[in-house]
Amino acid sequence: MKTLITGGTVVGPLGAVPTDVLVDGETIAALYAPGVASTGGVVADKVVDATGKYVVPGGVDVHTHMKLPFGGTFASDDFESGTRAAAWGGTTTIIDFAVQRTGEVVQDGLAAWHALADGNCAIDYGFHMIMGGVDDEALKAMDYLVEHEGITSFKLFMAYPGVFYSDDGQILRAMQKASDNGALIMMHAENGIAIDVLAAQAVARGDTDPVFHGITRPSALEGEATHRATVLAQVAGNTPLYFVHMSASEALAHVSAARGAGRNVFAETCPQYLYLTLEDQLGAPGFEGAKWVASPPLRPRDEPHRDDLWRGLRTDDLAVVSTDHCPFCFKDQKELGRGDFTKIPNGIGTVEHRMDLVYQGVATGRLSLERWVETCSTTPARMFGLYPKKGVIAPGSDADIVIYDPNATTTISAATHHMNLDHSAWEGFEIAGKVDTVFSRGTAVVAGGAFHGRAGHGQYLRRGLTQYLR
Repeated sequence: MKTLITGGTVVGPLGAVPTDVLVDGETIAALYAPGVASTGGVVADKVVDATGKYVVPGGVDVHTHMKLPFGGTFASDDFESGTRAAAWGGTTTIIDFAVQRTGEVVQDGLAAWHALADGNCAIDYGFHMIMGGVDDEALKAMDYLVEHEGITSFKLFMAYPGVFYSDDGQILRAMQKASDNGALIMMHAENGIAIDVLAAQAVARGDTDPVFHGITRPSALEGEATHRATVLAQVAGNTPLYFVHMSASEALAHVSAARGAGRNVFAETCPQYLYLTLEDQLGAPGFEGAKWVASPPLRPRDEPHRDDLWRGLRTDDLAVVSTDHCPFCFKDQKELGRGDFTKIPNGIGTVEHRMDLVYQGVATGRLSLERWVETCSTTPARMFGLYPKKGVIAPGSDADIVIYDPNATTTISAATHHMNLDHSAWEGFEIAGKVDTVFSRGTAVVAGGAFHGRAGHGQYLRRGLTQYLR
């Protein structure tokens, strides 16, 4: 089946150009100057009018946690509900995290995540591998996954002692392995040992409300861990290093310094750190702040973090905007931490809203139109070995296409979102822009205000190495 998208403006990292797009089956067949296809005899089974709208590559969210076990419960979105919600929001590819815990076999953790996702995804998906126990067998598994499974990125934690934490020696060994095989090390950079001391002291004082989750995870400890990780990566041989969910000015400064020194260091941030604050959300009256408990935490509004993060996106010190989508319902899940903030499951649900929230930065002048596409689609695809299959509107690429209406508006609400979540971290947010139509490999999965996709349409993606190595 051939589909011709006419009248729209195709946006990529290099500019915005009025262009008609011909889709043939699952891929983009050709790009035409406006009107050339129709006058040149191109016959399409369907013509989609995108006049006045942007035509952008489908979003690539490289940080999601569907059905993740955490704090005695599981993330409330599974792969079916989570990928459906992602599609509604213009995201056509996710990369989720398979989990290996200490004492477990890496390949067994991967197999468990394949079982969760297979046949359930509405959009294409891949996996990173969480390394919860770095030992000789796990290091051998890294080579195997890169070579045979298309998994080329491995996540380590400097936080969560007793759960996912790796010490500096384990981190160095994993980085040395990645330096050999070309894999990308993804790092959760917070000093978890110090944080646990601060959290225990707060609980002992009776400071148990959700806001203390943020107060006991100060930005200085994210900065310290970020610097330590960059030093370890340098010692390991300029290992490719990617910091997840960056929230703090201090951390960003260390990334900027490392990049300025020519190292393979990259970072992402998430919408919650661009907009939300410790006082306004995490410090909401009573137990309401539990809705916004995530790690790293939301930062104080009178500190420069949000402005610095937006600046980092403009200067490319921050390469990607992801979501760290890990939703937990307020009832029966977040409520597990009533009376003790350390027991609140960590996570915020945003997979449906990332494209809109970052576009709001375009509407308010914080970000260029091209940079919106670059940080949400093109760079994540290149960073994680999916480009040019994903992340660009070009002949031969997958027909993952979003038609975006800049003249419409979006109001975010739990009453209308499609995530399996009983509240919204973004309740009442007004967005100047709206996802109109979404194609996943040539299939219109969202159109006319309705979902037309299906579980099982999404395919597993074997990824290559990052395309940003120096």
